[in-house]
Amino acid sequence: MRTINKVYLDNAATTQLDRRVLDAMMPYFTDFFGNASTLYAEGTQAKESLEKFRSRLAGFINAQNDEIIFTSGGTEANNLALKGIAFANRSKGNHIIVSAIEHDCILNTCKWLETQGFFITYLPVDGNGFVDLEKLSRFINPKTILVSVMHANNEIGTIQPISKIGKLCKERDVYFHTDACQSFSKIPIDVVSQDISLMTLNAHKMYGPKGVGCLYVKKGVEITPLLHGGGQEFGLRSTTENIAGIAGFVKAAELCMDEMGTESKRLMTLRNNLNQTLQDRFEGFYVNGSLSHRLPNNLNFGISGLEGETIKLLLFLDEKGIAVSTGSACSNNDTTKSASHVLQAIGKDPFEARGAIRIGLGRFTTATDIDYFAETLTTIIKQLKPIFS
Repeated sequence: MRTINKVYLDNAATTQLDRRVLDAMMPYFTDFFGNASTLYAEGTQAKESLEKFRSRLAGFINAQNDEIIFTSGGTEANNLALKGIAFANRSKGNHIIVSAIEHDCILNTCKWLETQGFFITYLPVDGNGFVDLEKLSRFINPKTILVSVMHANNEIGTIQPISKIGKLCKERDVYFHTDACQSFSKIPIDVVSQDISLMTLNAHKMYGPKGVGCLYVKKGVEITPLLHGGGQEFGLRSTTENIAGIAGFVKAAELCMDEMGTESKRLMTLRNNLNQTLQDRFEGFYVNGSLSHRLPNNLNFGISGLEGETIKLLLFLDEKGIAVSTGSACSNNDTTKSASHVLQAIGKDPFEARGAIRIGLGRFTTATDIDYFAETLTTIIKQLKPIFS
């Protein structure tokens, strides 16, 4: 029987909806339910709300209103970015560069684009997960039309130098896309000063609803839509807009922007305290990725000798009411159960790459939660060691 303790430490997979966000969404399910494409009062009211939300979101990243294209989430936005750029710019070139540690929706999109005649270069990373700018510069050629490097990695939290990447791409006249689903709301982003051509955001990583996100598309960028229909979202994403979801998305962003400074410091303190506690308790403890340039809420670690029992460890933790993961939530749909491509890219062997634990702290995580996790983990490992050592 499960204990009364409930500790959720997988906020990189998804987050709990903030009650303040839910309150902001509710009127758009009931009172203001109109279709923004209709001409009567309910529709024009919905359209006014939609444009108000678009303007607010654009302001958070220093974008123009008509550069925000609302989508169903990060996966759709990433697909629109890569496929949309690829097909709109095929006459200019057929070469795309992505980092080796991108989210599965980027990598699988690239695999599909390879079947359509595009050539993909997978940019390697170092032992901490950082891309090599010199290699990126060498890989860019006259047929390169897009570089896509995620702002912060979803597994190890590594924050890439996107300003330097953006500047390099601008100098070489290549579009630069960044997946910022993990970083937006945690660290500042400015699409103008960082020379970003396209950027993916979503709501459910920052205490907003699932099923809504956006793609920032810089004015003048040539992109082909994936969906064809009524021409919503400036002709780039046809379908009736999810006004309630968008209301929640923008409210979640507002709350995060207001609280970013204090919340980042709080999460970093919790994360560093946990890291120190685990380091002190377990001789074989090691961190995957850099601690100095990573998201404040992320800790990805392994314990030498127990990598092969990570799934069992997670199940034991779950029995005690603690939710953590071994890596990307989306990768759990991989029926091959392959090792983390991110950890292998930073030099871990397949055994180590299957044995990591990812901690994602969040707004509702407390110091008591961290203490409970550390104590429970210690107890479980003491039970496991005599069996597996």
